[in-house]
Amino acid sequence: MPTLLPFRGVMPQIAESAFLAPSVVVIGDVVIGADASVWPMCVLRGDVAPIRIGAKTNLQDGTIVHVTEGGQGTIIGDGVTIGHCVLLHDCTVEDGAFIGMRATMMDGSRVERGGMLAAGALLTPHKVVKSGQIWAGSPAKYWRAINDEERAAFTFRAQEYVTLARAYKADL
Repeated sequence: MPTLLPFRGVMPQIAESAFLAPSVVVIGDVVIGADASVWPMCVLRGDVAPIRIGAKTNLQDGTIVHVTEGGQGTIIGDGVTIGHCVLLHDCTVEDGAFIGMRATMMDGSRVERGGMLAAGALLTPHKVVKSGQIWAGSPAKYWRAINDEERAAFTFRAQEYVTLARAYKADL
């Protein structure tokens, strides 16, 4: 079973259809939406600000989500794919965005709807990846526009994880 812990009397709220792997830790003011999935060894610590995870969003293995006291919280929209070992800190990821493996988003940064932060990228505080753009590097900078094939793959990948999570959940 995943570890769900209250903080200052606030318990995480998990949609019934969401899948959380047994090794996941979720603390405090965290809301996880319908058909979302949180995979092994993820930690979501909503202790000093809220964390919101949208419907059909997947957080892959080893991802850490945290917040800053007095910050905006970490908000992740619907249909988002968060790759393995990502660090999200007091940031916003809008609907349909894609965050590559080992990427880091710092306080106040944002990836707009359908944008992408490439694998290994570091998005520094308050930087914004615009819709339809890919940013890469450390620190991350605009690389190029997303093509139609990539855009379709974002939607496919999010739905693929909904299907996979349902299969895992059925085996529990």
